[in-house]
Amino acid sequence: MMSRPERSEATPVVTGSPTSLPASVTLYWLPLGADGHCIRLNGRLFEALQARHEHRPVRDLYHSALQVRLGAARFVVEMTPVLGGGTADRGVVCEGPVGSRLLRNSALFRYEVRRWRDGTIPDVAGAVAGSRIVSADATRAREVLRLAPLVPALVWGRDESRTGEMWNSNSLTAWLLAGSEHRMETIGPPALGRAPGWHAGLVVAARRRGSSQHPATSCG
Repeated sequence: MMSRPERSEATPVVTGSPTSLPASVTLYWLPLGADGHCIRLNGRLFEALQARHEHRPVRDLYHSALQVRLGAARFVVEMTPVLGGGTADRGVVCEGPVGSRLLRNSALFRYEVRRWRDGTIPDVAGAVAGSRIVSADATRAREVLRLAPLVPALVWGRDESRTGEMWNSNSLTAWLLAGSEHRMETIGPPALGRAPGWHAGLVVAARRRGSSQHPATSCG
């Protein structure tokens, strides 16, 4: 069985009235592999093969992360590898397998979902076009935080839900934003860029809205 981190299912407590607090949900688009040469090289190879298969130009690849503010409280929400996270409390609310469920007992093949208060995004300095505030609504901000532990723990890099696209960090971001009723038709990667996994998150979120039960693989 995969070990699960200790976590709180409830939305983090922030003092004040939800309707009166200043709030924001900010999206960052980060070039794939900005903090690692190997990841960048593999991403370019993947995109070159995908573009050739789909008979289209090669595009820049991006992964995404969110920052949520509620009053004086700030949270980073993202999906990252388990390894390299260090021993500090990173606000881990969920873990999932990478590549195959058969390998999930190894930290090498697990990812974690963070809802990290006062957290950092290591490669945020490389964010394309800086940050983008996608909402300034306390209700939506709280909902993003509430949903983070409930994200489906699907296998990273696989298409278990048969959406036609792999599940990854972009899937998490799209799932959270769609689930918290953001206007997804206005949100997408930078011009001439592509965010693999984004569509998968939208599809899985739509299925969740249409079902009264959470997926069996949900972290929550």
